[in-house]
Amino acid sequence: MGAVYTQLSLQERRRIETWWHAKVPVREMARVLKRSKSTIHREIKRNFWAALTKTVLRHCHRPLPIWVAVFR
Repeated sequence: MGAVYTQLSLQERRRIETWWHAKVPVREMARVLKRSKSTIHREIKRNFWAALTKTVLRHCHRPLPIWVAVFR
């Protein structure tokens, strides 16, 4: 069987985001979190902005795009 992988926890994702804004090197982040450098790079590439929780997203009120409003 293949290797077993675990997802980054929300706490790890927030630490990565904080460190990214503080310009901490990816190698150092990976060492502290005991994760691969590529895992950290992927997280930064995909989700560094996504510290928003579902609660915050639920309370985000913005108008729907016209094409969504028309077909509702």
